[in-house]
Amino acid sequence: MSMPPLPNAPPEPFAPPADIIIVTTPFVSGYHVTRVIGTTFGLIVRSRGLGQNIWAAVRSLGGGEIKVYTHLLEQVRHQSMERLAAHAKSLGANAIVGVGFDTSEMGGVMTEVLAYGTAVVVERDTSPAQPVSLH
Repeated sequence: MSMPPLPNAPPEPFAPPADIIIVTTPFVSGYHVTRVIGTTFGLIVRSRGLGQNIWAAVRSLGGGEIKVYTHLLEQVRHQSMERLAAHAKSLGANAIVGVGFDTSEMGGVMTEVLAYGTAVVVERDTSPAQPVSLH
């Protein structure tokens, strides 16, 4: 039986989904886009618990990083990426290009994180590489 992680334990490292390519660039190196499906997103809204708010308020008096919030936002970004991947796959995509994040606060106690991008279908580019010329 495994023990639950301690509240101050670092979050598990994020492993992007293995069955879909997710990049921040407008292209996927070594692939070409065969179909653009359109906008895809993953949205999550999380509230901070009362205990976390109190601890963060006390911690902010001394300055420095507030690790409770850092860990919370890291978890929320990971969850929004998982939802982004699930939404894109449901649309028939095997890749997402141009991925970005938008974060906002709601009501002073909730954080909204939106991961967004363009769902596409890509195929491996098998054409021989072309030399680059700067002329």
